[in-house]
Amino acid sequence: MIKYKLICKNCNLSFDSWFASSNEYEKLKKKRFLSCHNCDSKKIEKTLMAPKILNRTKKNNGKKLKFIQINKKIKEYQKFIKENFKYVGDNFAYEARSIHYDKKKKIKGIYGTASNEEIKELKEEGIDTEVIPWIENKNN
Repeated sequence: MIKYKLICKNCNLSFDSWFASSNEYEKLKKKRFLSCHNCDSKKIEKTLMAPKILNRTKKNNGKKLKFIQINKKIKEYQKFIKENFKYVGDNFAYEARSIHYDKKKKIKGIYGTASNEEIKELKEEGIDTEVIPWIENKNN
């Protein structure tokens, strides 16, 4: 499909129209099937049109910028968590249960790693947990 901007040479009305191909436009014009919507004139011509070019770079740059912004936000969360919570490594499920069931334990929040199954079990037990995306620092 191709879209042309057409103009009526009789009343100067400008309008858009779609054609199967440029050859299709030529056939319809030759057979005088094109007419103006305003004055019904058959004096219809194509006008100059700028082609629409897709700018994939701009789209990709937008996605890249969004990715950078999300990574920055995740790193801010990570910094906050490291400064305010205790790291328990792979013992997260054990430590979470220990804190939950031993009411005497006064400990600040914890963070670490747990499998999806462990997280599911913790939630079933009523232990509040959150999964947070974690970006490893590649500089270390």
